[in-house]
Amino acid sequence: MSEEKQRTEENINSKDFMIGTLIGGIVGASVALLFAPKSGKELRHDINTGAQQVRERADEWKDVAYEKGTEFQERFYETKEQLQDKVNELKDQALNEGEDVAQDIADAIEEATEELERQEANELYERSQQG
Repeated sequence: MSEEKQRTEENINSKDFMIGTLIGGIVGASVALLFAPKSGKELRHDINTGAQQVRERADEWKDVAYEKGTEFQERFYETKEQLQDKVNELKDQALNEGEDVAQDIADAIEEATEELERQEANELYERSQQG
């Protein structure tokens, strides 16, 4: 289970890194464009080009996020099924053990009853011999 937790943490760290890279890229590109000595027309063109690149990256990241979400969903359902199977197996095992214990108790009661009947029979026999 710790391996799965570690994998989850690595995926979260990767996601955080990708988001940070995207935001950092956007901020860096914006600052570079605003402080570059260009004409208004060139600046608008560069901003539009940068915005287009950001949209393309965002689309790529959306696709990656969708794929990862689908992967996590599939792993969740697989793990859920495995856990449900294990729970059912343990439940069946407990029921079988409970039946075994009940049978052992019934056998012990039967043996105790037979022993008491033998003792009573011996006492009756001894009384009949004395009297």
